[in-house]
Amino acid sequence: MRRNLSFVGAILSCVFVCNLVVAQNIATTPTEKKDGWWQTRHAQKCEQAAKGDVDIVFLGDSITHFWEGNGKSVFDKYYKDYNVLNLGFSADRTEHVLWRLNNGEIDGIAPKMLVLMIGTNNVGHGSTNPAQTIEGIQAILETLGEKLPNTKVLLLAVFPRSEKPTDALRVKVEEINAGLPALCDNERVFFLNFNDQFLTKEGILTREIMPDLLHPGAAGYEIWANAIQPYVEKWVSDAK
Repeated sequence: MRRNLSFVGAILSCVFVCNLVVAQNIATTPTEKKDGWWQTRHAQKCEQAAKGDVDIVFLGDSITHFWEGNGKSVFDKYYKDYNVLNLGFSADRTEHVLWRLNNGEIDGIAPKMLVLMIGTNNVGHGSTNPAQTIEGIQAILETLGEKLPNTKVLLLAVFPRSEKPTDALRVKVEEINAGLPALCDNERVFFLNFNDQFLTKEGILTREIMPDLLHPGAAGYEIWANAIQPYVEKWVSDAK
């Protein structure tokens, strides 16, 4: 009898632990990366933030990071007259952004505008599903509200990926995007979706816009800059 009770107890303990693991959402759990380049970039961005005087923050993953690469000529064209802090880190997911926000990257600054796009790596790497990813984005917005209460946040739809609208990762990205408007109050946080400008009328993503069907080329960054320019003019230029 005692043996049976012990067995039942072990099963119940296992069920409890398993349910706890299932309930935990990785996308909302701040997570540090140990990669050398990532740590170096984080330190550099903290140093830049510590100097203050930031007008615009771009926050996200490699798509944002590559304003310093594929998008550099476009960046210089549109943002040379602004103090911009690029907080894009290649391969980051929502949980990595949360860690960075809580560890110095936006401390001591009061930007007029922050552009946020994140989530493609959550579903692309299979770490979390679209619903969990939306919760991760919500956690980021809540953190920004606490740390940058006077900053206007422009939340972008996650850019399309993969060639066809029926491709699995494109579908998952669109599931994320469907949940994003509900996270915005249109007072401090605003949603913008201009994904159709990257696509043909049939919804095809071409390599002219995104050479690897994920990261924009110069033409893609031009679309991005044009789409957010009215917000830059309203929130940043007019406030100078």
